[in-house]
Amino acid sequence: MGQVQHSDSTAVERDVVLLVVPADGAYLAVLRTATAGIAARLQYTLDEIEDLRIAVDEACAMLIPVAAPDSELSCEFEITKEALTVRVSVPTHGVATLPPAHSFAWRVLTTLADEV
Repeated sequence: MGQVQHSDSTAVERDVVLLVVPADGAYLAVLRTATAGIAARLQYTLDEIEDLRIAVDEACAMLIPVAAPDSELSCEFEITKEALTVRVSVPTHGVATLPPAHSFAWRVLTTLADEV
């Protein structure tokens, strides 16, 4: 496991898994599979694994339409003793507009994730 030093000189163990795929819906299956594998490694229940897969899929699906042409989607999984944090991002040109907060995708994310 990796080590991160905090300012109080205590070491915190963490793993970071970074997946980078073309920003294309055809690659969402790769991210869903990786998400399930990471969650299984962390001994999540089957329901928790499926919830995480859906949340990651929705987050990525929201970003693909605003991604710059021929760009890549990054999905980072940060694993600590306290939490699994998932960050997804894509480069954009200009101002990117995500779906409105009351959209189905946002409802799914806010239902399945502790924090969005």
